[in-house]
Amino acid sequence: MGIGAGIFLIAVGGVLAFAVTDRISGVDLTMVGYILMGAGALGLILAVIINGQRTRTSHTVVEERRDRDPRL
Repeated sequence: MGIGAGIFLIAVGGVLAFAVTDRISGVDLTMVGYILMGAGALGLILAVIINGQRTRTSHTVVEERRDRDPRL
């Protein structure tokens, strides 16, 4: 899950938790909204941490060259 997906889940969860007043039998939309907001926040935090680690790493290329023996 990337940063965009985390923000999307937080937005959808906020709409379900605070703006939807409809009722579905057997489903608490407010709780579903809170769960989506929590999952989005967790995904957003993990995406930021992983992207931060990715930018701190350095990739060094070491090239080893061996000349062939001219007598071969």
